[in-house]
Amino acid sequence: MMKFKYYFASVLFLFAATLVAQEEEKKEERKPGHYNQSRFKQLYEEFSTPNTYRSATGKPGPDYYQNQADYVMDIELDDKNAKIYGEETITYHNNSPDDLEFLWVQLDQNVRAKDSKSPLRNGGGVPLAYRTSSFASEYMTEPFDGGFNIEYVKDANGRPLPYTINQTMMRVDIPQPLKSGEKVSFSIKWWYNIPDHTVNRARSGYEYFPKDGNRAYVIAQFFPRMAVYNDVEGWQNHQFWGSGEFALPFGNYEVNITVPADHVLDATGVLQNRKEVYTKEMMKRYEQAKKSYDKPVLIVTQAEAEAAEKDFSEKKKTWKFKTEPGKMVRDFGFATSRKFIVDMQAVKIGGRDVMAVSMYPKEGNPLWEEYSTKAVVQTLKTYSKHTFDYPYHKAISVHAKNQGMEYPMICWNYGRPNEDGTYSDRVKYGMISVIIHEVGHNFFPMIVNSDERQWGWMDEGLDTFMQYLAEQEFGKNFPEAIAPNERYPSRRGDPAKIVPYMAGDQEYLSPIMSNPENVYQLGPNAYGKPATALNILRETVMGKELFDHAFKTYAQRWKFKHPTPEDFFRTMEDASAVDLDWFWRSWFYTTDYVDIGVKEVKKYYVTNKPTKEMQEYMAARNLTEADLPPLVYLAEEDSEDYNEELKGKLPSETSQTLKEFMMDNMTAEERAKVKEPKYIYEVTFDKPGGIPMPLIVEYTYADGSKENVTYPPEIWRKNDAEVKRVVSSDKELVGIVVDPKLETADIDTTNNAWPKKDEKSDFDKFKESVKGK
Repeated sequence: MMKFKYYFASVLFLFAATLVAQEEEKKEERKPGHYNQSRFKQLYEEFSTPNTYRSATGKPGPDYYQNQADYVMDIELDDKNAKIYGEETITYHNNSPDDLEFLWVQLDQNVRAKDSKSPLRNGGGVPLAYRTSSFASEYMTEPFDGGFNIEYVKDANGRPLPYTINQTMMRVDIPQPLKSGEKVSFSIKWWYNIPDHTVNRARSGYEYFPKDGNRAYVIAQFFPRMAVYNDVEGWQNHQFWGSGEFALPFGNYEVNITVPADHVLDATGVLQNRKEVYTKEMMKRYEQAKKSYDKPVLIVTQAEAEAAEKDFSEKKKTWKFKTEPGKMVRDFGFATSRKFIVDMQAVKIGGRDVMAVSMYPKEGNPLWEEYSTKAVVQTLKTYSKHTFDYPYHKAISVHAKNQGMEYPMICWNYGRPNEDGTYSDRVKYGMISVIIHEVGHNFFPMIVNSDERQWGWMDEGLDTFMQYLAEQEFGKNFPEAIAPNERYPSRRGDPAKIVPYMAGDQEYLSPIMSNPENVYQLGPNAYGKPATALNILRETVMGKELFDHAFKTYAQRWKFKHPTPEDFFRTMEDASAVDLDWFWRSWFYTTDYVDIGVKEVKKYYVTNKPTKEMQEYMAARNLTEADLPPLVYLAEEDSEDYNEELKGKLPSETSQTLKEFMMDNMTAEERAKVKEPKYIYEVTFDKPGGIPMPLIVEYTYADGSKENVTYPPEIWRKNDAEVKRVVSSDKELVGIVVDPKLETADIDTTNNAWPKKDEKSDFDKFKESVKGK
C-alpha cells in the first residue's frame, strides 16, 4: 500500500515546482558565497597524480620501492664524563630506479652544537617573566656543545671519503654513482657530549640524581643515520630544527653497547648475550616472566637497584643486540643506569608472546610498579586489534623526567610521584596516557613509517587517535585505576576538547597539513585536531564498522613502508566507499571550524485556498486555478493566509482537493490506515562555520517523545550557508536541538536550540559564584 506521507510529498512537489521561477529570481538577493561549493569539490588539484609507485586506491603501486640502510655499531658510554663514542658501518641498498651521485646522512645531535642555528630560528621579545632556570640558561651560561664530532668517514677499504656538513645534514661524496640495485658500505667514527635532557627538554640524554650521584640515560639520535630517498621527493634532507621529527629508512641493526658493569640496560632489538649480562637470579625471574600473563614479574627489585646506586663499578660490560630476521626497524634507542628497577610481563598478540617491559628508578615508585606495564599491555592489545599484530618481541617503557619520546621497541615517559610516594590523579593519568602514546608510536611511525619531518600529524595525530581508544579500553579493563562510574579522562579525542583551539584567533592557527616547524600550537595542530577529526569520522560520519575496516586496511597496506598523506586519504575512501574529500579538505587543509544551528522555525497548516504568494505568481502569468492541476497549499501560521479554523485539523479536512484525491485513489481500508500529519513545520538550519558536517537533530514533541535524525553532510552541498527541511507530524513540535550529544566539535552551542535557550553571560556566572561564597 502506498504510504500517505509519500503521497502527500508528491502532491506538495507540484506546488514546489510552480515556484521554481520565483526561486531563480530570488537568487540574486542571496549573499555572495552561499553557493560556493568548493568544499565538496574533489581533491584532484591538491593530490599528486597516481602513478606506478603509488596507486589511485591509496596502496603501493607495482613499482613501489624503498631503500634500505643496515648498521653494525660499537658504542661506548663514558658515565663519568657523560660522553658517548661510536663506530658504525652502514650498508646502503639502492632499490630505487635512480643512480645516486652522493649520500645524505643525518646528524641530528648537531641541533645542540654550539654554532647551531636552531636557537636563532624564532623571533621574540622580552616576556613578562622568566622561569629562573630559563633566565640562567639563556643569559648566564655558555651554550652546551652537544654536536657530533666526526673523526672520520671511510669507504669499505678504509680510504677516506670526502664529506660536507650542512647543519644537521652530512653529504658523503662517493667515488662513483651508486647504481640502481647496488649497495655500498662505508664507516663513520664519532663522539659527542651527552646533554642533560631535563634542560631545554632534549629528546635524548641523561638525568642526574644529586642525592646518590647517579645518572639515568635515555639515548637516541646518537649515531649518524641515513636519510630517506623515495619516489616523492628524492632525498628527504630537510634540516632538523627541533620540532619536526624524523624520516628514516628501514634496515637491520647489530649493535654492541659497552657501559659500566653495574648498569642495567635494554634497547631496540633482541638481546644476544642475556646470560652474560644478567645475574643468575635475573635469568630465573626472566624465565618466570615469559610465562606470566596476568601480572608483571620483577627482574630487578627496588632493593637491588638501591644497593647498586651506592657502588660505582670501574669494570665494563657489553650488551649485544640484533634485530630479528625479517623484522627490520627504522631506528635504534637504548636506556641504561644502575638505578633501574625492571619488571616484565608476557602478553599474547596474534598467537605470539610479546614481552611488556618497564624500567624505572625508585623515584618512579609506587606509581610505575603499579601501572606502567599494565599500560604497555593495553597498548599492544588495542593497537594490534585496530591495525596489525605487533610484530616485535618486546615493548619497553622507560621512566624519564619530563620525557615523552619513542623509538622501535623502546620509549621514555614522564610521570613522577612526590618524594613521599603520593601522587595526584593528574600525575597518574598523565603517566598512563604518555606510556600508551609512546608505546603506540611503535605502530605509527615506527612500522607505518610516515615522514615526521614534514607531516607531524601522520604519526602524532593517528597515534593520539589510537591512544584515545586504548585509554578508554584501559579504563574498562583496569577499573581500579578510574574513579567509580567514570570514563578514563582522555585529554584529547572527545570533540568538545578541541573546541577552544578551533575557536581561537585565526592568526595563530594553521591547517593540519602544515610542517611542524611552521605552526604556533603544535600540540592541538598535530595531535589534538587530527585525533578528534578521526574520532568524529569514526563515531559520526562513517560509523565504526566502515571506519575500522578502512583504517586497518591503511595500516596493513603500509606497514614497513613509507606512506604519504594522500595514501591515507585515498585508502580510507577506497576501503569504505565513502566520499570524504569534503572532510579532508575542511579538517586538514583549512583552519575552518564547525558551527551549525537552528535559524528559524515556521509552522504551517494545509488549506484549499491559494496563498497570497501563489496568487501573485498566478496573476503575473495570467493563470487561474482552472489552469492548474489540483493543488494543496500550506498557510504559514504567522501570515495573513492563516485561518485559525485550520489549527488542529487533518489535511483531508481542510483541503477539498486532497480529500477528493484520497476518495478516488484509495480504498476504504487504505484510508483507515492513513496517518495524517496535523502539524507541518519548515525548519531553517544555518551554518556560520566553514566545515560542513552531518546535521544531527533531536526533535522533541509535546507528548515528551523524541526523534533523532542525522542528515548527511551532503545536505550542505548546494547551499553552504543554510538549508531548510520540512517536518510533518501528528504531534506538536516543541523543541529542536542540533548536535545534542556534542559529536561535531561545534564551537558555538548558543544557536543549537529552538526555542533559543537563555544562557547566562560569563559576568553573570561570575557574580553568582561570588555570591555563593
